Amino acid sequence: MTDTNSAHSEKKLVRIDISSDTVCPWCFVGKKNLDKAIASSKDKYNFEILWHPYQLSPDAPKEGIEKREFYRSKFGPRSDQMEARMSEVFRTVGLVYSLSGLTGNTMDSHRLIYFSGQQGLDKQHDLVEELGLGYFTQEKYIGDQEFLLEAAAKVGIEGAEEFLKNPNNGLKEVEEELKTYSRNITGVPYYVINGSQN
Repeated sequence: MTDTNSAHSEKKLVRIDISSDTVCPWCFVGKKNLDKAIASSKDKYNFEILWHPYQLSPDAPKEGIEKREFYRSKFGPRSDQMEARMSEVFRTVGLVYSLSGLTGNTMDSHRLIYFSGQQGLDKQHDLVEELGLGYFTQEKYIGDQEFLLEAAAKVGIEGAEEFLKNPNNGLKEVEEELKTYSRNITGVPYYVINGSQN
C-alpha cells in the first residue's frame, strides 16, 4: 500500500491547456492522438487537461448552414480536397469523417464546455469527446441544444439544460477565456504544456 502511494506521489504533473474549436477537425484528431499518448505514459505522469474556447468563424450563423455549402463558400474548390484529406486523417484514428449535416456558431458548445469544467476536468475532457464524435462522425449540429444536452447527459453533467437555457450563462467567462487564451493565436489546436507554448 505504501509503495503504491509513494509511486503515485512521485509522478510528475503535466498540465496541458488546449485552445480549440468544436468544429475544427484537426482539434478533434489532436485530442484522439493526445488520449493515446496519455494512455501510454500515465504510469509516469498525472495529467491535468483544460480546454479553452477558440472560434474559427465567430460570425457563423446560429441557425446553422450545410457543412459542404459553408466550406465551399469559405475555401472554394479546395474544399473537396480538404474533405478527402480529413477522411483519410480520421481513418488513422479509427473514425469515419462526415461532411453531411449542419455547421454554425459554436458559442453554446463553448459555454457548455466551460460549465462542464466547473464539475471536473475529466467531465470536460469527456464532453469534448462526445461533441467531436457527434459533430464529425454522426452529423449532429454543434449549435443544436438537444445534441449538446444529449452529450452532457452521456458524461454526467448536472444542470446543463437550465444552464444553456439562458444565453448569458457562461458567456462572460467564455469571452474572458477567448481574450486570455486565444487573442494571439492564429490557428488551433494550440497547446500550452506546463506553461510553455507549443
